[in-house]
Amino acid sequence: MEPFPIVTIPAKSLREPSRDLSMEEVLTPEFQSYLDRLIFTMQSSNGVGIASVQVGKNIRAIVVDMPDGPTCYINPEIVKASEATKESEEGCLSVPNTYGIVVRHKKITVRAFTRHGRRVEFEVKHFPAIVFQHEIDHTNGILFIDKAVRLQKTGKDI
Repeated sequence: MEPFPIVTIPAKSLREPSRDLSMEEVLTPEFQSYLDRLIFTMQSSNGVGIASVQVGKNIRAIVVDMPDGPTCYINPEIVKASEATKESEEGCLSVPNTYGIVVRHKKITVRAFTRHGRRVEFEVKHFPAIVFQHEIDHTNGILFIDKAVRLQKTGKDI
């Protein structure tokens, strides 16, 4: 299996909101194969999360590396967020060689569908909450550099 090429800035598609997916689309064998390749792309890139927009598809599908392994979420949304926040350093496969400090909610509640069409709602906190916020931002056309302070570039400039 070949990983998808990663779309990087300044690609305009990274700034466009992604569309919701229907369960009819999600449950097709073709889309299930797409999700497997999306997982493979994340793992091949040493990522902890990836959004479909990062491989050129503006659809609301993300993968997050969870304790049980990479997990796909369809049409994810944050339905509740703690008032408490935390600063942490973030980077992004679509913004190579760039890191910055981003303020995120410490705890969020996510509502989504699994790759098999089951509706789920769950709470995540700490690092997983940061990853979900980062990936869901992607589905809304927002990059971490839009929220970051103290941006730093490493290696070759983008």
